[in-house]
Amino acid sequence: MSLDDFDRYPLMFGPSPVHRLERLTRHLGGAQIWAKREDCNSGLAFGGNKTRKLEYIVPDAIAKGADTLVSIGGYQSNHTRQVAAVAARLGMKARLVQERWVDWPDVVNDKVGNILLSRIMGADVRLDPSGFGIGIKDSWETALEEVRAAGGVPYGIPAGASEHPLGGLGFAHWAAEVAQQEQELGVFFDTIVVCTVTGSTHAGMIAGFAGQDRPRRVLGIDASATIDPTREQVARIARHTADLVGLGRDLRDDEITVLEGWAGDRYGIPVASTIDAIRLTAQLEGMIIDPVYEGKSMAGLIDLVRAGEIAPDSTVLYAHLGGQPALNAYAGAFG
Repeated sequence: MSLDDFDRYPLMFGPSPVHRLERLTRHLGGAQIWAKREDCNSGLAFGGNKTRKLEYIVPDAIAKGADTLVSIGGYQSNHTRQVAAVAARLGMKARLVQERWVDWPDVVNDKVGNILLSRIMGADVRLDPSGFGIGIKDSWETALEEVRAAGGVPYGIPAGASEHPLGGLGFAHWAAEVAQQEQELGVFFDTIVVCTVTGSTHAGMIAGFAGQDRPRRVLGIDASATIDPTREQVARIARHTADLVGLGRDLRDDEITVLEGWAGDRYGIPVASTIDAIRLTAQLEGMIIDPVYEGKSMAGLIDLVRAGEIAPDSTVLYAHLGGQPALNAYAGAFG
Protein backbone atom coordinates (compact mmCIF):
# COMPACT_ATOMS: atom_id res chain seq x y z
CA MET A 1 0.00 0.00 0.00
CA SER A 2 0.92 3.67 -0.27
CA LEU A 3 -0.36 6.80 1.42
CA ASP A 4 -2.63 7.46 -1.56
CA ASP A 5 -4.52 4.25 -0.85
CA PHE A 6 -5.96 5.62 2.41
CA ASP A 7 -9.19 7.61 2.47
CA ARG A 8 -8.84 11.21 3.56
CA TYR A 9 -11.68 13.50 4.68
CA PRO A 10 -10.80 17.13 3.91
CA LEU A 11 -10.78 19.30 7.03
CA MET A 12 -8.10 21.83 6.09
CA PHE A 13 -7.88 24.78 3.72
CA GLY A 14 -5.25 22.89 1.72
CA PRO A 15 -1.49 22.74 2.25
CA SER A 16 -0.54 24.68 5.37
CA PRO A 17 1.47 27.84 4.59
CA VAL A 18 5.26 28.05 4.72
CA HIS A 19 7.09 31.33 5.29
CA ARG A 20 10.47 32.72 6.31
CA LEU A 21 11.18 33.89 9.85
CA GLU A 22 13.55 36.60 8.65
CA ARG A 23 13.94 38.65 11.82
CA LEU A 24 14.43 35.57 14.02
CA THR A 25 17.03 34.32 11.53
CA ARG A 26 18.95 37.60 11.72
CA HIS A 27 18.67 37.73 15.51
CA LEU A 28 20.15 34.26 15.97
CA GLY A 29 22.81 34.85 13.32
CA GLY A 30 22.94 31.28 12.04
CA ALA A 31 20.73 28.96 10.04
CA GLN A 32 17.92 30.19 7.79
CA ILE A 33 14.65 29.59 9.65
CA TRP A 34 11.25 29.03 8.11
CA ALA A 35 7.92 27.96 9.64
CA LYS A 36 5.12 25.72 8.41
CA ARG A 37 1.89 26.79 10.04
CA GLU A 38 -0.43 24.06 11.29
CA ASP A 39 -1.92 26.70 13.60
CA CYS A 40 -3.77 28.23 10.64
CA ASN A 41 -4.36 25.10 8.55
CA SER A 42 -8.14 24.96 8.98
CA GLY A 43 -11.29 26.94 9.69
CA LEU A 44 -12.25 24.46 12.42
CA ALA A 45 -11.70 26.06 15.84
CA PHE A 46 -8.21 27.43 15.11
CA GLY A 47 -6.96 24.20 13.52
CA GLY A 48 -3.72 22.60 14.60
CA ASN A 49 -1.75 19.44 14.03
CA LYS A 50 -4.51 17.09 15.23
CA THR A 51 -6.88 18.36 12.53
CA ARG A 52 -4.40 17.04 9.97
CA LYS A 53 -4.34 13.64 11.69
CA LEU A 54 -8.12 13.51 11.89
CA GLU A 55 -8.43 13.77 8.11
CA TYR A 56 -7.28 10.14 7.94
CA ILE A 57 -9.26 8.95 10.98
CA VAL A 58 -12.68 10.42 10.12
CA PRO A 59 -13.33 8.07 7.15
CA ASP A 60 -12.94 5.08 9.48
CA ALA A 61 -15.32 6.62 12.04
CA ILE A 62 -17.93 7.23 9.34
CA ALA A 63 -17.50 3.72 7.90
CA LYS A 64 -18.11 2.22 11.34
CA GLY A 65 -21.36 4.14 11.80
CA ALA A 66 -20.15 6.18 14.77
CA ASP A 67 -22.33 8.91 16.23
CA THR A 68 -19.96 10.01 19.02
CA LEU A 69 -16.25 10.76 18.92
CA VAL A 70 -14.69 9.90 22.28
CA SER A 71 -11.29 11.28 23.18
CA ILE A 72 -9.06 12.33 26.05
CA GLY A 73 -6.48 14.92 27.01
CA GLY A 74 -5.56 17.37 29.71
CA TYR A 75 -7.77 20.27 30.78
CA GLN A 76 -6.10 22.42 28.12
CA SER A 77 -5.86 19.74 25.44
CA ASN A 78 -5.51 21.08 21.90
CA HIS A 79 -6.40 17.62 20.66
CA THR A 80 -9.78 17.38 22.37
CA ARG A 81 -10.69 20.88 21.13
CA GLN A 82 -9.97 19.75 17.58
CA VAL A 83 -11.98 16.53 18.08
CA ALA A 84 -14.91 18.65 19.30
CA ALA A 85 -14.63 20.84 16.19
CA VAL A 86 -14.52 17.87 13.84
CA ALA A 87 -17.51 16.26 15.57
CA ALA A 88 -19.46 19.48 15.08
CA ARG A 89 -18.43 19.57 11.42
CA LEU A 90 -19.62 15.98 10.92
CA GLY A 91 -22.86 16.37 12.88
CA MET A 92 -21.64 13.92 15.53
CA LYS A 93 -21.47 14.19 19.30
CA ALA A 94 -18.19 14.52 21.19
CA ARG A 95 -17.45 12.99 24.59
CA LEU A 96 -14.22 14.37 26.03
CA VAL A 97 -12.36 13.16 29.10
CA GLN A 98 -10.25 16.05 30.39
CA GLU A 99 -7.73 14.88 32.98
CA ARG A 100 -5.61 16.99 35.29
CA TRP A 101 -2.39 16.43 33.36
CA VAL A 102 -0.86 19.71 34.48
CA ASP A 103 -0.57 20.95 38.06
CA TRP A 104 -0.92 24.61 37.12
CA PRO A 105 -2.26 27.03 39.76
CA ASP A 106 -4.34 29.35 37.56
CA VAL A 107 -7.91 29.18 38.92
CA VAL A 108 -9.46 29.37 35.44
CA ASN A 109 -7.32 26.55 34.01
CA ASP A 110 -10.38 24.32 33.54
CA LYS A 111 -12.64 27.13 32.26
CA VAL A 112 -10.84 29.11 29.55
CA GLY A 113 -8.86 28.42 26.38
CA ASN A 114 -9.24 25.04 24.72
CA ILE A 115 -11.77 23.61 27.16
CA LEU A 116 -14.00 26.68 26.79
CA LEU A 117 -14.00 26.25 23.02
CA SER A 118 -14.92 22.56 23.35
CA ARG A 119 -17.87 23.45 25.57
CA ILE A 120 -19.02 26.18 23.16
CA MET A 121 -18.98 23.60 20.35
CA GLY A 122 -21.33 21.38 22.33
CA ALA A 123 -18.96 18.67 23.50
CA ASP A 124 -19.82 16.65 26.60
CA VAL A 125 -16.79 17.57 28.70
CA ARG A 126 -16.01 15.44 31.78
CA LEU A 127 -13.29 16.52 34.19
CA ASP A 128 -11.16 13.77 35.72
CA PRO A 129 -8.47 14.18 38.41
CA SER A 130 -6.07 11.63 36.84
CA GLY A 131 -2.53 12.76 36.02
CA PHE A 132 -0.47 12.85 32.83
CA GLY A 133 0.35 9.77 30.78
CA ILE A 134 0.96 9.16 27.09
CA GLY A 135 -0.55 5.66 27.00
CA ILE A 136 -4.13 4.36 26.91
CA LYS A 137 -6.04 5.56 29.98
CA ASP A 138 -8.80 3.78 31.97
CA SER A 139 -10.91 6.93 32.05
CA TRP A 140 -11.08 6.92 28.25
CA GLU A 141 -12.10 3.24 28.17
CA THR A 142 -14.82 4.03 30.73
CA ALA A 143 -16.16 6.88 28.58
CA LEU A 144 -16.45 4.54 25.60
CA GLU A 145 -18.44 2.06 27.69
CA GLU A 146 -20.75 4.79 28.99
CA VAL A 147 -21.61 5.93 25.46
CA ARG A 148 -22.36 2.33 24.45
CA ALA A 149 -24.51 1.80 27.55
CA ALA A 150 -26.56 4.88 26.62
CA GLY A 151 -27.24 3.44 23.17
CA GLY A 152 -24.65 5.44 21.26
CA VAL A 153 -22.04 4.25 18.78
CA PRO A 154 -18.70 5.59 20.06
CA TYR A 155 -15.52 5.94 18.07
CA GLY A 156 -12.43 6.10 20.23
CA ILE A 157 -9.59 8.48 19.44
CA PRO A 158 -6.68 8.17 21.91
CA ALA A 159 -4.75 11.13 23.29
CA GLY A 160 -3.23 13.12 20.46
CA ALA A 161 -4.64 10.49 18.05
CA SER A 162 -1.23 8.89 18.53
CA GLU A 163 -2.09 5.34 19.56
CA HIS A 164 -4.71 5.16 16.79
CA PRO A 165 -3.54 2.78 14.03
CA LEU A 166 -3.88 5.59 11.46
CA GLY A 167 -2.47 8.30 13.73
CA GLY A 168 0.79 8.77 11.83
CA LEU A 169 -0.69 9.15 8.34
CA GLY A 170 -1.51 12.85 8.60
CA PHE A 171 2.12 13.81 9.06
CA ALA A 172 3.39 11.30 6.55
CA HIS A 173 1.26 13.38 4.18
CA TRP A 174 2.79 16.55 5.69
CA ALA A 175 6.19 15.29 4.58
CA ALA A 176 4.93 14.90 1.02
CA GLU A 177 3.43 18.38 1.24
CA VAL A 178 6.79 19.81 2.34
CA ALA A 179 8.52 18.20 -0.65
CA GLN A 180 6.02 19.80 -3.00
CA GLN A 181 6.43 23.22 -1.36
CA GLU A 182 10.22 22.89 -1.53
CA GLN A 183 9.93 22.34 -5.26
CA GLU A 184 7.68 25.39 -5.64
CA LEU A 185 9.89 27.60 -3.47
CA GLY A 186 13.25 26.38 -4.76
CA VAL A 187 14.48 25.55 -1.27
CA PHE A 188 15.51 22.41 0.65
CA PHE A 189 14.89 22.07 4.37
CA ASP A 190 17.75 19.94 5.66
CA THR A 191 16.51 20.17 9.26
CA ILE A 192 12.95 19.86 10.59
CA VAL A 193 12.25 20.88 14.20
CA VAL A 194 9.05 19.61 15.81
CA CYS A 195 7.67 19.20 19.31
CA THR A 196 6.95 15.64 20.41
CA VAL A 197 4.82 14.30 23.28
CA THR A 198 2.36 11.55 22.34
CA GLY A 199 4.50 10.99 19.28
CA SER A 200 2.49 10.50 16.09
CA THR A 201 3.17 13.97 14.62
CA HIS A 202 6.93 13.42 14.81
CA ALA A 203 6.61 9.72 13.90
CA GLY A 204 4.51 10.44 10.83
CA MET A 205 7.10 12.93 9.60
CA ILE A 206 9.88 10.39 10.07
CA ALA A 207 8.01 7.77 8.06
CA GLY A 208 7.06 10.24 5.34
CA PHE A 209 10.50 11.73 4.88
CA ALA A 210 12.16 8.29 4.95
CA GLY A 211 10.59 7.55 1.58
CA GLN A 212 12.12 10.67 0.02
CA ASP A 213 15.71 9.51 0.58
CA ARG A 214 17.21 12.98 0.98
CA PRO A 215 19.83 14.18 3.54
CA ARG A 216 17.35 15.54 6.06
CA ARG A 217 17.20 15.46 9.87
CA VAL A 218 13.90 15.43 11.74
CA LEU A 219 14.62 16.67 15.27
CA GLY A 220 11.91 15.98 17.82
CA ILE A 221 12.06 18.24 20.86
CA ASP A 222 10.62 16.42 23.86
CA ALA A 223 7.99 18.29 25.85
CA SER A 224 6.67 15.28 27.78
CA ALA A 225 9.37 15.22 30.49
CA THR A 226 9.07 11.41 30.19
CA ILE A 227 11.85 10.99 27.66
CA ASP A 228 12.28 7.20 27.53
CA PRO A 229 8.59 6.29 26.99
CA THR A 230 8.33 9.11 24.46
CA ARG A 231 11.32 7.87 22.46
CA GLU A 232 9.91 4.34 22.49
CA GLN A 233 6.47 5.51 21.38
CA VAL A 234 7.83 7.70 18.57
CA ALA A 235 9.93 4.81 17.26
CA ARG A 236 7.06 2.34 17.44
CA ILE A 237 4.56 4.63 15.69
CA ALA A 238 7.12 5.66 13.07
CA ARG A 239 7.87 2.04 12.18
CA HIS A 240 4.16 1.15 12.10
CA THR A 241 3.40 4.13 9.85
CA ALA A 242 6.33 3.31 7.56
CA ASP A 243 4.86 -0.17 7.11
CA LEU A 244 1.41 1.27 6.39
CA VAL A 245 2.68 3.56 3.63
CA GLY A 246 4.81 0.84 2.06
CA LEU A 247 8.27 2.22 2.78
CA GLY A 248 9.72 -1.18 1.98
CA ARG A 249 12.58 -1.09 4.47
CA ASP A 250 13.17 -0.84 8.20
CA LEU A 251 13.65 2.61 9.64
CA ARG A 252 17.17 3.15 10.92
CA ASP A 253 17.71 4.23 14.52
CA ASP A 254 19.50 7.37 13.30
CA GLU A 255 16.28 8.49 11.57
CA ILE A 256 14.53 8.69 14.95
CA THR A 257 15.82 11.58 17.07
CA VAL A 258 14.11 12.82 20.25
CA LEU A 259 16.11 15.48 22.10
CA GLU A 260 15.68 16.33 25.77
CA GLY A 261 16.61 19.46 27.67
CA TRP A 262 13.73 21.90 27.18
CA ALA A 263 10.73 20.14 28.74
CA GLY A 264 11.47 21.03 32.35
CA ASP A 265 10.60 18.54 35.06
CA ARG A 266 6.89 18.08 34.33
CA TYR A 267 4.66 18.07 31.27
CA GLY A 268 2.75 21.29 30.68
CA ILE A 269 4.78 23.52 32.98
CA PRO A 270 6.59 26.34 31.13
CA VAL A 271 10.16 26.94 32.24
CA ALA A 272 12.25 30.09 31.76
CA SER A 273 13.44 29.05 28.29
CA THR A 274 9.81 28.42 27.26
CA ILE A 275 8.69 31.91 28.24
CA ASP A 276 11.77 33.47 26.65
CA ALA A 277 11.10 31.65 23.37
CA ILE A 278 7.44 32.73 23.34
CA ARG A 279 8.34 36.38 23.96
CA LEU A 280 11.22 36.38 21.45
CA THR A 281 9.15 34.83 18.66
CA ALA A 282 6.23 37.16 19.32
CA GLN A 283 8.36 40.30 19.48
CA LEU A 284 10.46 39.51 16.41
CA GLU A 285 7.88 37.88 14.16
CA GLY A 286 4.42 38.51 15.60
CA MET A 287 4.10 34.71 15.64
CA ILE A 288 2.33 33.42 18.75
CA ILE A 289 3.34 30.07 20.20
CA ASP A 290 2.12 28.25 23.30
CA PRO A 291 3.63 27.34 26.69
CA VAL A 292 3.07 23.56 26.55
CA TYR A 293 4.44 22.53 23.16
CA GLU A 294 5.67 25.18 20.76
CA GLY A 295 7.41 27.29 23.39
CA LYS A 296 9.55 24.25 24.21
CA SER A 297 10.32 23.23 20.63
CA MET A 298 11.19 26.84 19.76
CA ALA A 299 13.47 27.03 22.82
CA GLY A 300 15.21 23.91 21.49
CA LEU A 301 15.57 25.41 18.01
CA ILE A 302 17.02 28.65 19.41
CA ASP A 303 19.60 26.85 21.54
CA LEU A 304 20.58 24.40 18.78
CA VAL A 305 21.15 27.26 16.32
CA ARG A 306 23.09 29.35 18.85
CA ALA A 307 25.30 26.37 19.78
CA GLY A 308 25.98 25.54 16.13
CA GLU A 309 24.42 22.09 16.52
CA ILE A 310 22.19 23.23 13.69
CA ALA A 311 24.88 24.47 11.30
CA PRO A 312 24.95 28.09 10.08
CA ASP A 313 24.50 26.94 6.48
CA SER A 314 21.36 24.90 7.33
CA THR A 315 17.86 25.73 6.21
CA VAL A 316 15.45 24.84 9.01
CA LEU A 317 11.71 24.25 8.89
CA TYR A 318 10.01 24.83 12.23
CA ALA A 319 6.72 22.92 12.52
CA HIS A 320 4.23 25.22 14.25
CA LEU A 321 1.63 22.75 15.52
CA GLY A 322 -0.86 25.24 17.00
CA GLY A 323 -2.00 25.41 20.60
CA GLN A 324 -2.30 29.15 21.18
CA PRO A 325 -5.76 28.94 22.86
CA ALA A 326 -4.03 27.43 25.90
CA LEU A 327 -2.24 30.75 26.52
CA ASN A 328 -5.39 32.05 28.21
CA ALA A 329 -4.92 29.47 30.96
CA TYR A 330 -1.29 30.51 31.54
CA ALA A 331 -1.68 34.26 31.99
CA GLY A 332 0.16 34.12 35.31
CA ALA A 333 3.35 33.06 33.54
CA PHE A 334 3.49 36.39 31.71
CA GLY A 335 2.52 38.76 34.51
